[in-house]
Amino acid sequence: MDSLHIWLTYGLILVSVIGYALERWPIEAVAAASLAGFLLLFSILPFHDAAGAPVTSGDLLAGFANPALVTVLSLLIVGQGLFATDAMSRPTQWLAKVGGTAGTGAIALILVAAATLSAFLNNTPVVVIFIPILTMLATQRGTSPAHVFMPLSFLSILGGLTTLIGSSTNLLVAGVAARSHIHLGFFDITVPGLAIAVVGAVYVIKIMPRILTARAGTDARAVDSGGKQFLGEIDIVEGHAFLGLRARAGLFPGLGDLTPRMILRGQSTILPPFDDIALEVGDRLIVTATRRAFSRALSTGNLKIKTLEPSGASGGEPSNKIGPDMMMAEAVVAPGSRYAGRTMQYSGLRTQFGITLFGLQRKSRMARAALSEIRLEPGDTLLLCGREANIAALRGNHDLLLLEYSTQAIPQSAKARLAGAIFLSIVALSASGLLPIEVLALTGAVLMVATGCLTIGEAARSVDRSIFMLIGASIAAATALERTGGAALIAEGAVNAMAGLSPAVILSGLFLVIAIMTNFLSNNATAVLFTPIALDISRRIGSPPDAWLACVIFGANASFATPIGYQTNLLVMGPGRYRFADFAKAGIPLVLLVWLTFSLVGPWYYRL
Repeated sequence: MDSLHIWLTYGLILVSVIGYALERWPIEAVAAASLAGFLLLFSILPFHDAAGAPVTSGDLLAGFANPALVTVLSLLIVGQGLFATDAMSRPTQWLAKVGGTAGTGAIALILVAAATLSAFLNNTPVVVIFIPILTMLATQRGTSPAHVFMPLSFLSILGGLTTLIGSSTNLLVAGVAARSHIHLGFFDITVPGLAIAVVGAVYVIKIMPRILTARAGTDARAVDSGGKQFLGEIDIVEGHAFLGLRARAGLFPGLGDLTPRMILRGQSTILPPFDDIALEVGDRLIVTATRRAFSRALSTGNLKIKTLEPSGASGGEPSNKIGPDMMMAEAVVAPGSRYAGRTMQYSGLRTQFGITLFGLQRKSRMARAALSEIRLEPGDTLLLCGREANIAALRGNHDLLLLEYSTQAIPQSAKARLAGAIFLSIVALSASGLLPIEVLALTGAVLMVATGCLTIGEAARSVDRSIFMLIGASIAAATALERTGGAALIAEGAVNAMAGLSPAVILSGLFLVIAIMTNFLSNNATAVLFTPIALDISRRIGSPPDAWLACVIFGANASFATPIGYQTNLLVMGPGRYRFADFAKAGIPLVLLVWLTFSLVGPWYYRL
């Protein structure tokens, strides 16, 4: 065993963790530096493991071809496809009704459901199921993503502790034990697992949201959470969904989130309250609504797009087709703008940029007039719609100041069922075990783009480069730790340090060592490393092996302190906008809580 390589590996891992925790540099920069350090170490100082095989650059870079990396990045694309098509809006609305009017009711319901399902399904598809639902529900309820997604990951892990099939780690430990003719039953770990899960759930739901803080900045998905109202206009034509709608109690219930302000019928103007009025062909309905409401009206065809190509382009025919590249954005009329004083009808935006002006927001007052007749003023916020390339052409324009954060694709509601079918197929086939999750996830990501649910650009933007580098660098560190014998040295040292103590103390100490290691070595690698050690301890002290196998299972699943500890942590890192230190701040107390719970329940349940 080469002690130089072991200590240098320890040193690089320590420096990397400090770099992540300080947050002075981007995660991807620290990960790249860590990876470069390991490549330099084993290139300048060649090393051969116990089997005589050299540790090569290919071994250290193998993380970028790891199934976990492919799975996580592909599932991020699939999740974006669900959001882009608004496929989860109906399930979200149903859960919102079941959960009550309180902001946390439906969210708590979802978190408990995730923990319950994780007892019988693999954690990864469970988290994948609920990420898009929680994304929309958190946006609707004004809940910070930081308070939602890490609890989802942690509760899915805790739920997986209650049955043998709840986690791949559980099955892996059972498989290694079976080679020694020791068999674990389906519910053998249920009682201590439930104790840990209940105590952990109380912490996750009640205490952890107070520890986690929301990041500054606005997620593009939640851009409409403020409820800013725009004035818009809808033409009622033959075949329109609103044709024939009749007012009740002065309102039009069938308009949904669109609030009617006036109806222009020929030369007459009909103002609220609307008594016994039905919408007719030729009516111009003036409404106020949020951009989300306008976006949904566009995606369902209740509001039509007639976007012409910029002047000089061929064609110029109106198009009502909502493609995956159709975007909605906001722009402010600048002081001294040449558009100031122009009516919206003759602004020239459609012919110059190929953009349709759909709404107007004026802070001082909201005009009660036809949208086409309102004259623009400096400070007005315009709601625009057009193809992605046409919206991008506004960047740098000094007359209209494009609000970059507001640019968002219009939901492809017509393809919501298709996106939902792709997603459900991934979950069902993964749960059945017919195909590996990485194969299904990548196929699903390709189908999202191939079927038009997403554009290539949207798919590319949904891939988080920090996760890409973090997985590659962490697997390189785990490879170095395992191949140099550094992991085995820590395990042997811990066991020797506890020699002569009571079985209950050894069990508690072994759990803590495993829990620490799993947050850096990965849960499955830790399980494989410590299962033989745990069985050896049980033989030496004459103790039943069930307690020690449970110790390995629960300890290896205590992957709460780092994002690299468990695949579901990486899945929620992007949606929750977490940093490395967030997992340490919220996860370390949970690791300690799980350790203390098992230290009390384990010796009692297994009669040590």
